[in-house]
Amino acid sequence: MQMKIQFTLNSIPTELACPSDRRVIDLLREDLGLTGSKEGCGTGECGACTILVDGLPKLACLMLAAQLEGTQVETVEALQQTEEGQRLMTAFAEEGAVQCGYCIPGMEMASLALVRQGDPLSREQIKEGLSGNLCRCTGYVKIVDSVERAVKESCKI
Repeated sequence: MQMKIQFTLNSIPTELACPSDRRVIDLLREDLGLTGSKEGCGTGECGACTILVDGLPKLACLMLAAQLEGTQVETVEALQQTEEGQRLMTAFAEEGAVQCGYCIPGMEMASLALVRQGDPLSREQIKEGLSGNLCRCTGYVKIVDSVERAVKESCKI
């Protein structure tokens, strides 16, 4: 059954018709061409598909398109549109947090939610905030370093 949904996607008002059982990850990647979010597991275990919905990290592989109605959605494609997103991307690059890169879109979106909290965070709080995102390459140290740096830089402003 087709349904019409309206939401804001990366600051752009969006209206489209889609099957009521369409997963958000498929809507983003296949229907809208936003391929930054990755489907690693399809079961909510890896976090590679993390997006922000109304500012909160959500797993696009576990959401249905109908759940986007009336929401503000941000994907990794919009990361460079904000100062905190730019700081985060720079920190990931300069701290050497990216290896194979598959997990990075989800890691950066979960990290963006942490940075936006506006409070200094301990390494343990950062680890907890990223606990839903798996990385097979880095050992997490450089990822945590990156988020710690971005949080500190954001708190200075």
